[in-house]
Amino acid sequence: MSAARPMIRQLPPHATRRKRPNGPLLVAPVTLLFALLLVVPMALVGVLSLRGFDAAAGGVLDGYSWHNYAQIVADRYYHEIFLRTFGLAISVTLGTVVLGVPEAYIIFRMSARWRAFFLILTLGPLFISAVVRTLGWSILLDGQGIVAQLLVRLHLVDAPPQMLFSFPAVVVVLVHALVPLMVLSVWTSLQSVDPQVANAAISLGAGPLTVWRRIVLPQATPGILSGSLIVFALSASAFATPALIGGRRIKVVATAAYDEFLHSMNWPMGAAIAVCLLVLNIGAISLYGRFVERRLKRRFGEATS
Repeated sequence: MSAARPMIRQLPPHATRRKRPNGPLLVAPVTLLFALLLVVPMALVGVLSLRGFDAAAGGVLDGYSWHNYAQIVADRYYHEIFLRTFGLAISVTLGTVVLGVPEAYIIFRMSARWRAFFLILTLGPLFISAVVRTLGWSILLDGQGIVAQLLVRLHLVDAPPQMLFSFPAVVVVLVHALVPLMVLSVWTSLQSVDPQVANAAISLGAGPLTVWRRIVLPQATPGILSGSLIVFALSASAFATPALIGGRRIKVVATAAYDEFLHSMNWPMGAAIAVCLLVLNIGAISLYGRFVERRLKRRFGEATS
């Protein structure tokens, strides 16, 4: 007996298959929402930055020019502010890498029970308001705070130091606030690492530093890259921490734009400062991303060849 053939239903000639939804049509609502909430406001800020300002004439003028941008380029005051801002962003990024990468690896090597506990504990600063967290740090770093009194009692200093309103204080507070993002990014990348590979390398005579450099670090590099980009962008545009911890002494681009908007009421200049920060931030992130991407391709290409 011949095997029974499965019955295949034939579609009528006039019938058409149901087409799947088009990809661009699916992302159209999200794209429209993104455009309305980000692109349109930024375009309005860009237009405002081209306007003039004259307090005696009533504020914002009707004409359009590049005067605000020319003033930013020519004035050394703004040069110092932008250099300080990107120096702050680089310092915070390096600090989060130094602290976050080893912490992420230690959490990754923990058992499942302790891993969940310490991961939630590490992400704790993200659950607290930035203003509340910064005010807490201002109490700790004050001349009469716990840290200053502890240094005096340990006879490390003669008088209580004033750590507030300084560049290192701003770096420390921003590192504390942003290191959870670096830990989360690196920890996610380490999920692809098989712990048995490291154990096998150790059994073959590799030392801990060799295992870290040849096995763990290449797998963690994409997480370090993505975390660095996030931390750099957030540090360069931070406002609450530099304003409360740095005060008037440590002025960055965000606080300078705030002063132009609300103190001087020079909205066009404040908008120009914000646009310059956005352009420079995107440019720095793009160059950094391309540089690291090329290094990764070269390194992994040599490893696979």
